[in-house]
Amino acid sequence: VLVRVQGDFAKAPEKRLNHKNCFDGLYRTVRDEGLFSLARGVTPNVFRAILINASQLASYDYFKAELLKTPYFNDNVYCHFTASFAAGTVATTVCSPADVIKARSLPSSRIMNASGTGSNFTLQVIRNSLKNEGPLFMFKGWLPAWTRLQPTTILVFLTLEQLKRAVDWTRGDL
Repeated sequence: VLVRVQGDFAKAPEKRLNHKNCFDGLYRTVRDEGLFSLARGVTPNVFRAILINASQLASYDYFKAELLKTPYFNDNVYCHFTASFAAGTVATTVCSPADVIKARSLPSSRIMNASGTGSNFTLQVIRNSLKNEGPLFMFKGWLPAWTRLQPTTILVFLTLEQLKRAVDWTRGDL
């Protein structure tokens, strides 16, 4: 519903859905298109969530362990900040191809061909982009994505480490 409401402003006035609010949008979407229409686009979003979470968690643990092996870092906020900074960079790099392909596949499938959705159309988008732009097309928009993801990643891991420290303190482990 959020995507529909936000996208409504980009349409010509006569093609707008003109939802009064999110509840009206939810009600009309279910009424007009059925309950399962709310699940449209879930698969690419779940795939992205898996990519981002796996890459953030694994790389944060790896970078933190590697930093602690050096004489320059102790288990403190400086180490956590540096490891989370690196983890945000890895997560952005891992997710960028999926984000670019999703962005190129979804809008054009609605414009070009109503039946052109699915894996065959996505593969066609990938082939055309590789042919016309080379493999680096998958990293278009990397810097804005990194700029958006980085602060969140840093805050999440700094908060996680402080909460772990608070739990250890309440248990008497510190």
